[in-house]
Amino acid sequence: MSAFLAVNVESVEPEAGAPAPDRVLSGDPKFRTWNVEERDGGLYTGIWEATPGKWRIVYDEWEFCHILSGVSVIAEDGGEARTVRAGDSFVLRPGFKGTWEVLETTRKEYVIRL
Repeated sequence: MSAFLAVNVESVEPEAGAPAPDRVLSGDPKFRTWNVEERDGGLYTGIWEATPGKWRIVYDEWEFCHILSGVSVIAEDGGEARTVRAGDSFVLRPGFKGTWEVLETTRKEYVIRL
């Protein structure tokens, strides 16, 4: 087995999902997740995509994100709203609470550490 792993949507079948109904604030957002790798110790990497809508988010994990396409607005409770689009990278740390609003279908690469 190679120690090199390409992160792309052709490598795995996507999982379908959506935010919990009680977290949805507007729209009917749907998710597709291509979880490319899962490692012992709670490390995950892959690609995630969401259709337009707005929902509440609460992070217990640490996540690095790199936006591949689309436009979203991430707003932290008590903080500022940030618009993210293709080329933007950021980290959401444990304890982040707020909203994620997809304005244009958004696709991101992610690395999550539980």
